[in-house]
Amino acid sequence: MTTESLFRGEPYRAACDARVRRADAAGIVLDRTVFYPAGGGQPGDSGVLVMADGTRAVVVDTIKEEDGGILHLVAEGAPLPTVGAEVTAEIDWPRRHRHMRMHTALHLLCSLIDAPVTGGQVAADKGRLDFALAESPDKPTLTEALNRLVAEDHLVAESWIDDADLDANPDLVRTLSVQPPRGSGRVRLIRVAGVDLQPCGGTHVKSTAEIGRLKIGKIENKGRQNRRVNILFDD
Repeated sequence: MTTESLFRGEPYRAACDARVRRADAAGIVLDRTVFYPAGGGQPGDSGVLVMADGTRAVVVDTIKEEDGGILHLVAEGAPLPTVGAEVTAEIDWPRRHRHMRMHTALHLLCSLIDAPVTGGQVAADKGRLDFALAESPDKPTLTEALNRLVAEDHLVAESWIDDADLDANPDLVRTLSVQPPRGSGRVRLIRVAGVDLQPCGGTHVKSTAEIGRLKIGKIENKGRQNRRVNILFDD
């Protein structure tokens, strides 16, 4: 039961009309949605589904289903729409936008540290990447470099690459723990112009200036060959 993913091509779209395909205790599946499902270190969106009579079902999380559907998890006791009914799906836009800003910031961080990424996480107030590094990078130097890239206002855009071309260019994949999804014949790339290019299915801002000022938080020792770099908004 595939759900059309409007967030992919329209990350700034905060709402859409949709039709209910399934609604039960497990959650609600729509034919199309602006809700991003958790994946790639980015949390699932929250928000509301508004029914024709104005009744609102609060969505607390969004996840993927194996068959291509996107499941909107609603608060306990939330009213459920009937199958076939039309609803308006509305994300918590301020939260999503912070996810977009932070996710793009992590791509900048990745461009500044020449080491494989062993893990990562996006949140509305912070993010982190784990690197296969024996020594910690210098925090002030890294903070300065990040904010320089932000201020330079690099454009951020998506493109696509065939599975075969990606296999022929393995250096595009920086993450050791998560491989880009294959099977559809092509993989989505996020390009920060002149800075970074790598596979990613998440949502991003249009340019680095939109991220705002950043600062490096703790740089943690997570093993002999692993350093966790935490990043925060400096606002």
